[in-house]
Amino acid sequence: MSERATPFYCPYCGDEDLRPEEEPHGAWGCTACQRVFSLKFAGLRRPVEVTR
Repeated sequence: MSERATPFYCPYCGDEDLRPEEEPHGAWGCTACQRVFSLKFAGLRRPVEVTR
């Protein structure tokens, strides 16, 4: 996968000024709280059948 998932806000402080980080791969840096974090796509759930 070459595209990054783009976060809209920092999961720690909520600030929206995020910058891509070179290391580790796919990481984002928050300019407000100085934390670096990464997002990971875990997969898709199967639809659950609803029985009535």
